[in-house]
Parts: sequence; C-alpha cells; structure tokens
Amino acid sequence: MSAIDNDWLEPLSTEFHKPYYKNLYETVKKAYHEGPVFPPSEDIFNAFHFTPLSDVKVVIIGQDPYHNVGQAHGLCFSVQPGIDTPPSLQNIYKELQDDLGCYIPNNGCLTKWAKEGVLLLNTVLTVRAHEANSHKGIGWEQFTDAVIQIVDKKDDPVVFLLWGAPAQKKAALLHNPNHLILKAPHPSPLSAYRGFFGCKHFSQCNEFLEAHGKTPIDWQIENI
Repeated sequence: MSAIDNDWLEPLSTEFHKPYYKNLYETVKKAYHEGPVFPPSEDIFNAFHFTPLSDVKVVIIGQDPYHNVGQAHGLCFSVQPGIDTPPSLQNIYKELQDDLGCYIPNNGCLTKWAKEGVLLLNTVLTVRAHEANSHKGIGWEQFTDAVIQIVDKKDDPVVFLLWGAPAQKKAALLHNPNHLILKAPHPSPLSAYRGFFGCKHFSQCNEFLEAHGKTPIDWQIENI
C-alpha cells in the first residue's frame, strides 16, 4: 500500500495504530501475494491522495472496487481510461445530463471530480479478482467509518451523496448540522428507476455549496 502523506495522515494516524488495522494490513498484504487483487496496491488510497481532507466538499460513498482486470483505481464508481464505462456510472452520467446538461463523456475516469473536492470513497478498499465484495468484513469498514467521521467533524459545509441502502446506513455516523445529506436509490440498472433518476442531487449539491460561499463542482467529465 502506498502511504497516505497529506493532511489525512494526522487524523487517521490513530486508526493505523489500532489492532484491527494491523490485522487488516496483514490480511491485505497476504491477499496481494496469493493472487490478483484490485485495485493495484499503489492505488488503494487514491481517494485520499487526490482529495486532501482540507479540500473535501462532497462525499460519494460506494461499496467496494470493481473486480475485473484494469477497472479499479481507488475511486468509487470510477474506472481507468480506456475501460468501458460501467452501468451504474452510465446512469450517473444520464442523471447529470438531465440535471445539469452535462454531455455524456466517452470515458469513466472520475479523477477530475476527486481533484475538484469530491471524496470518492468505497466502504471497502480492496477486492479479489472476479469476486465482488470478497474483502467485506476484514476491517476496511471500520477504517472508512473513521474516515466519514473525520469528514463529519469539518467546520466547512460538506455534501454527502448517499446512494442505495448500504451508503444510507452511513448517515448514522453524521451529526454535524453544517453538512447536507442527500439520499437516493443506487444508480445501478436494478434500482436507478426507483428514484435515482430525477433526484437532481448534483444541482442541489452545487446550490448548497454556492449558498455557503463555496465554488461549485464542475461535474463535466471531458472526452478523452
């Protein structure tokens, strides 16, 4: 794993010294030795590398990384350039087009969002190849819950976009009245038509940020 070395390090350092994290580290290290695990180990903490804590304006919570070759690179819902845009992200793009008029790009790389201040956080940060949710329960959830609680303590207003029941459960960790919590069904093809389409989370998010003196997110992912 590549070390976190920006302003996330100090608030997360207490987690790194807890027994569960030592076990998590050893379990993940062993898994990478035993067979293909995604994302590449140097990309596990990309959400933190690309979006320093001081820059976080929006949090999007996913489940676990994509589990096929070449897809995952440490940002939830995002795939590396040259990889087909996954169905859930296609639906996110459709909602963005309907909500803000963004064109649908020819790629699914969301690094731009991360650099704009959108923390693209999966609740589990690694996965065995071709086995969805295979690293559930090994300790990542405790770590990412701590991340969510650290963001909740920020004085600056933050928007939390909670899509689907697992993400919405994280609302129980949020207690800061400065923040905005928006909930909708998951954008997957199985549930997007139950209320993700038409939720207008992206415009609501930007209106909230602007009302609090923040620069809105430029949600347009450009064509490559």
